[in-house]
Amino acid sequence: MARLSLERLKAAPPVVDRAKIAATTEEDIRRQMVEDGEDPDAEPSGYRPAVSVTALRERLSMTQAVFARAIGVPVATVRNWEQGRKEPDPAARSLLTIIDREPEAALRALGAAS
Repeated sequence: MARLSLERLKAAPPVVDRAKIAATTEEDIRRQMVEDGEDPDAEPSGYRPAVSVTALRERLSMTQAVFARAIGVPVATVRNWEQGRKEPDPAARSLLTIIDREPEAALRALGAAS
């Protein structure tokens, strides 16, 4: 096995066959899943859908500034989440899930009015 330094790995451009990726069909993907022992018709498991920050904030009838203040983050963070520039980190996702499921209790615990 060849060993490369981190510097050499970083300097080497990635080898990606974009034409091969573009030519891959849904049928190819299904076949590969079956070959890998996966059921292509099974529902995905092991994850929770992310809470839509925009939908949650609007459901609470809050502006971005008020929502940001309520959850203790800069308003720019809320804007970045809503515009898809950044994803909430795991702790923020947990907080958003709690607010989504129990908004009154969560906002009361955070010291914010609902």
